[in-house]
Amino acid sequence: MKILTLNCGSSSVKYALLDMPDKVKLCHGIVDRVTASESFIKHFKLGMKESTVSYRECRTHNIAIDLVLDYLTNPDVGGVRNLSEIRAVGHRVVHGGEKFKECTLIDEEVIKEIEECSSLAPLHNPANLAGIWAIMKLMPNTQQFAVFDTAFFTTMPPHVFTYGVPHEWYEKYHIRKYGFHGTSHRYVSKRAALLLKKEMGKINMITLHIGNGVSVTAVKHGIAYDHSMGFTPLEGAVMGTRCGDIDPAIPLYVMKREALRCEEMEDILNRRSGLLGITGKYSDRREILKAMETGDERAKLSFEIECYRLKKYIGAYAAAMGGVDAIILTAGAGENSFLHRSSIFKGLEFMGVKIDHEKNKQAAGGEDEMEISTEDSPVKVLVIPTDEELALAENVWSLIERRSEKVPLNQEHP
Repeated sequence: MKILTLNCGSSSVKYALLDMPDKVKLCHGIVDRVTASESFIKHFKLGMKESTVSYRECRTHNIAIDLVLDYLTNPDVGGVRNLSEIRAVGHRVVHGGEKFKECTLIDEEVIKEIEECSSLAPLHNPANLAGIWAIMKLMPNTQQFAVFDTAFFTTMPPHVFTYGVPHEWYEKYHIRKYGFHGTSHRYVSKRAALLLKKEMGKINMITLHIGNGVSVTAVKHGIAYDHSMGFTPLEGAVMGTRCGDIDPAIPLYVMKREALRCEEMEDILNRRSGLLGITGKYSDRREILKAMETGDERAKLSFEIECYRLKKYIGAYAAAMGGVDAIILTAGAGENSFLHRSSIFKGLEFMGVKIDHEKNKQAAGGEDEMEISTEDSPVKVLVIPTDEELALAENVWSLIERRSEKVPLNQEHP
C-alpha cells in the first residue's frame, strides 16, 4: 500500500511516498520557498545517487503540491504510474487541542477543529490546512488522515499540564500545556528503546528535538510525562526565532512603552526573537557557529544561552522522573552539531552522563544512529535522526488496517 505523507510549513512542503507495511521510502523531498520567489523542488528517488532539483514559482501550497504530484508520477524519477496507486495521504498537523489523541480520518468536522486551533499555532496550522485543501482539490477521491503533534502528549497528568492561572480559563478556553513535535519525540524514543534493548515501559528518557523549533520531552516509562512547549509552541527553550520561556510581564511592559498591538507583539515573540533576536542577524545555527569563529560576541552569547537552557531542562526532567536512563538528540543541531552537544552535556557528569568526545565528533548527521556516551556511562546518550515521514506513514497504515479489517490489504483505493 502506497501512502503519501505531507508536512506543510509556512514556506515549504516536505513529502515522502512510502510503500507500507514494508516501510520502503520510494521518493521524498521538499518544495522550498513556497509563497516566495525563487521556489524550488529537491526530489529524491530510491536507488538514485543524486537528487533532482528544479526551480518553479510556487506562490501557493496548491501549486507546490501539484508540482510534487507531477514528480511522483514522472516515469523517470517518480514512484507511481498514476495517482490512483496512492491509497492515502497523511498530514502532519501541529495543533489538535484536547480532542485528538491519535491519527484521525479527515472530514469536514476535523477540518473545522483544526481551523479553531489555528490561533494556537499560527505558524503551522494554517499551512497544514493549506496542504489538506490542496489534496482535496488535486486528489478528491483519496482519503486523508491527520497525525497531530499534540497527540503524543495527551498522557501528561493534570498537575503537569495545568497552569497557575484562573481555572476558569481552562474550563472556558482550554488553556493548558499541550506539547509539540510529538511525531518526532515518539519516533526517536521508540528507536532508542529498541537500540538499547529495553522495554518502553521500563525506561525513562529525555528527548531533545533541536531544529529551528526546539522542544524537550520527559518520556517516563514509555509515555510523555512533561514537555517544554506549552499552550502554543512559543514556550520552552530558546529557538531560532521564538523566545521560549520569559517573564510574562515583559510583553505587557513593552507593549505599554511602545504602544504595540497584540498582533505586533505576537509577531515579535514568534518571528523576531530567540536566536535571531539575540544575535540581530542569525536564526541558523550554522551561521551562528561561523560568526563565533570570527569573534561575534552576540553569536557566542546566543549559543551559550541556548545550551544552558537545554541543560536546565535535562536536569529538571531527570528530577521530575526520579532519574533518567537515556538522553536522545535529534533534528538539525541535535543531529549535526557536536559543539552544541558538547556544551549541553558539559558538567552533567554528576548525574551519570559521560560523553565519548570522539564519538560525539563522528556523529555528524545523515542516517546513522549513534551512541555518543562512554561504555561505562550510567546514562546513555544517543543521536538518532528523526524520520517523521515514516512515523506519519506508520500512523496512517495502522489506522487503515484497524478500519478495514475486511478489506484485502493490497486492494487499491478506488
